[in-house]
Amino acid sequence: MQSTPLPAASPPDRPAPGLAVDLNADLGEGFGRWSLTDDDALLEVVTSANVACGFHAGDPESVLAVCAAAARRGVAVGAHPSYRDLVGFGRRYVDASRSELVADVLYQLGALSGLAQAAGTRVSFVKPHGALYNTAAAGGAHGEAVVEAVRRFDPRLPLVVLAGSPLEELAQAEGLRTVAEAFADRGYTATGALVNRRLPGALVTDPAEVAERVVRLVTEGVVRSVDGDDVPVHAESVCVHGDSPGAVAVARAVRAALEAAGVAVRSAVL
Repeated sequence: MQSTPLPAASPPDRPAPGLAVDLNADLGEGFGRWSLTDDDALLEVVTSANVACGFHAGDPESVLAVCAAAARRGVAVGAHPSYRDLVGFGRRYVDASRSELVADVLYQLGALSGLAQAAGTRVSFVKPHGALYNTAAAGGAHGEAVVEAVRRFDPRLPLVVLAGSPLEELAQAEGLRTVAEAFADRGYTATGALVNRRLPGALVTDPAEVAERVVRLVTEGVVRSVDGDDVPVHAESVCVHGDSPGAVAVARAVRAALEAAGVAVRSAVL
């Protein structure tokens, strides 16, 4: 008797065709003979590079080298301006006036733009660093200062912002394009905020765990908080901190997991 062929197994659920995300990292954060990140290795994985502008890290020679390496690999270069806090790595709040902060951010954008041009590339976006990122995310005078600086420097530049933050709405109201960002290796609270770096759960360092979190973030739009709740987060770009423990291994695991899940990894700003 002729056997009846069994029906083909149903393919596993996969993201909708065309789903893509940007993968970014903070680079150029050494100073002189002191090196913090493996920039070359990370540039082989990420699609956008947030390059230090000198106020929290980054000397001209090393920043020029990072821009040149990014240009060779087709990685987008973004300005990563900070409070004027070289000793504290830009992770301390600075009570600058709005006009001071506008000038400080403009100064950093100009410096990186010149080095990027000399390296054969250009500044394609802006993403504040550290304490400035967190303070600006809440809006207020420092958020307004960042928006004003970007608008005065080049209103076509996208501003990378914490997904769902007041800064996102503020920047859009001023005519700037925003790129909503989430963090691969940072803990989230139940409200969608980042866990303070001084508290337990602020960093997630296991590559497999980070990769699983990012795939869920991109394909399901949720991230697991330190309280165990799934928090809705929509992000166009995902950051892996270059100074986190095992950053290169984490970035490679994240990219491999995304591609295995059918997600294209490409810059959101080019």
